[in-house]
Amino acid sequence: MSNNQKTQPLYAQIANDLRDNIRTEKWIEGQRIPTEMDLCEIYHVSRITIRKAVEELVRENLLIRKKAKGTFVNQYSPEKTNHITMIKSFTQEMREQGKVATTIHAEVSKIAADYQIAKYLKINPGEDVLMLKRVRGSDEDFLAYFVTYVPFKPYFSLTSKDYYGSFYDYLQQFNIFPTKQVEYVEAMLANNEIQALLKLTKPEPILKRVRFTSDPTNHFSEYTECYYIGRKYKYYLDFSTE
Repeated sequence: MSNNQKTQPLYAQIANDLRDNIRTEKWIEGQRIPTEMDLCEIYHVSRITIRKAVEELVRENLLIRKKAKGTFVNQYSPEKTNHITMIKSFTQEMREQGKVATTIHAEVSKIAADYQIAKYLKINPGEDVLMLKRVRGSDEDFLAYFVTYVPFKPYFSLTSKDYYGSFYDYLQQFNIFPTKQVEYVEAMLANNEIQALLKLTKPEPILKRVRFTSDPTNHFSEYTECYYIGRKYKYYLDFSTE
């Protein structure tokens, strides 16, 4: 266990372990997870602690409770929804609000796709994926944390400074133009990791925005998790038609 994990509340440490069960497909989609009492025996903790850990994954849409049946690994497929929205980068969103987008910190790495990421990107588990983590804001004011996954291409840079601007502008130089987007938005409380990254002093409300984009012509897919500070960000939808 890392030092960071040791400083987390016990329920958060258990929640991390439960997430790993899903990410590594130890628990597969649709599977009923052990009961609260079984988890109490496994982790040697109280039922309240287990309940808080499970509730965190329910809020993240990883688990779903079914009345009189139990708690199951949620089955989610972006193809099941017709809610297609216009693709806007964070840079464009800030510009429309009269602000200048900045990247405060960026990390980029090449990783092997786990089962969940592979499913979202329509690739095979174990294939190379570019993982981009960025803390973004406006005028050095912290606003959001982004984690982006795309299938790795040999021409993609692994130098962080190359990703301080708009990611979609970066893709355009390789003639990649995502034209399809599906997303969902949900509210959550900032966990310890997000609090630290966004310089929050308490677990305040966060707007979590999960985005799937694709460029079918280039067989390109993107999966991004966006975490916005709720009191600093407004999510606009335009349903007008010309």
